[in-house]
Amino acid sequence: MTVDQLDARLIALLAAEPRLGVLECSRRLRVARGTVQARLDRLMARGVITGFGPQVNPAALGYGVMAFVTLQIRQVSGHDPVADRLALIPEVLEAHTITGAGDMLCRVVARSNADLQRVIDLIVGIEGVVRTSSVIALDTPVSYRVLPLVSAQAGVARSIDGKDLTKSTK
Repeated sequence: MTVDQLDARLIALLAAEPRLGVLECSRRLRVARGTVQARLDRLMARGVITGFGPQVNPAALGYGVMAFVTLQIRQVSGHDPVADRLALIPEVLEAHTITGAGDMLCRVVARSNADLQRVIDLIVGIEGVVRTSSVIALDTPVSYRVLPLVSAQAGVARSIDGKDLTKSTK
């Protein structure tokens, strides 16, 4: 699905202030309330907007260590049983099947390095997990984000050092 500049502005507004109502969005975007509602409904129906929940900082909850754990799994029963068990470990924030040396990549959090060992032990204890490899994240200079992608899709000009990033480099 493509998004236009109004969609991009609506998404950016709701990302910055997710508690805004449709009427306030329409006022700030200077379009009719019905237009905002229709755009919002369309973006949600097509899966572009997937939720409006609060963003929670695990470090503020005491989970100051973040790591990425690559899993190698036995291919006999596939990824699903392993993913189902990973979902039962609260410290596993996300898991992806991947290409390359490993089979799955998990983003996990822990309260300390010692607690990270506990989390990794839980992961290794899952039937089907053969081995893991982990790296600890020291900092997050670029957090998860999608607004630049939305802006590029909508053709909103973005540049670095005067170079327009929305144009082809061919």
